[in-house]
Amino acid sequence: MNGTPHVLNRILIGILGLKLLAIGILLIMLATVPAVGSWWQSWSTGLWEHAKYLSEQTRIPGREESWLWVAAAAVLVVLIVLMVSWVSQQGKGRANLIVSEYDDAQTAGDVNIGGNLAEQALKAALAERTDLAGVTVATYEVNGRPGLRVRVQPRQGVSPHALAADISRLVEALDIVVGRRTPVLIHIGAGARTRFSKAERVR
Repeated sequence: MNGTPHVLNRILIGILGLKLLAIGILLIMLATVPAVGSWWQSWSTGLWEHAKYLSEQTRIPGREESWLWVAAAAVLVVLIVLMVSWVSQQGKGRANLIVSEYDDAQTAGDVNIGGNLAEQALKAALAERTDLAGVTVATYEVNGRPGLRVRVQPRQGVSPHALAADISRLVEALDIVVGRRTPVLIHIGAGARTRFSKAERVR
């Protein structure tokens, strides 16, 4: 519900995981399979000689350094900029207000209702339930409009459908209080069995 690029994150984590897996398998094979060790020595020696040849062929005129180091430094700078940009995209979308509009008919002014009001109200109502192990409520902005994300962790044996219906009724009561219909994402994770799966309901 927030601006975090989840798909991109999963792709990057998947690529990193595959690389680490490949490195781990290679290290195990180098330590246990003599043929792989011999191949590695031969391959790495040839690679080192090729690198030395490239370094000699790409020297900066009048200097012994290779311009390849300059290119490598430029690539690293670009990677750093991309990483900073990627990190800055994480967790975006949080909002402070659940209602922010101009009411000319009644107040002739701005009407602002903080997201904390909705968050604390729902938390307080759900905290009284003994069938919940945890509750978190957060306000996010989606397509320029504030909404709520309600994440609950019910205990074993609790019906997710009944729980979602109860939360929906609480949200409807909240809509009456704030005077507008609020988009809500209800995220339910039920016990150890659903640690690997989840049920989501959007209203």
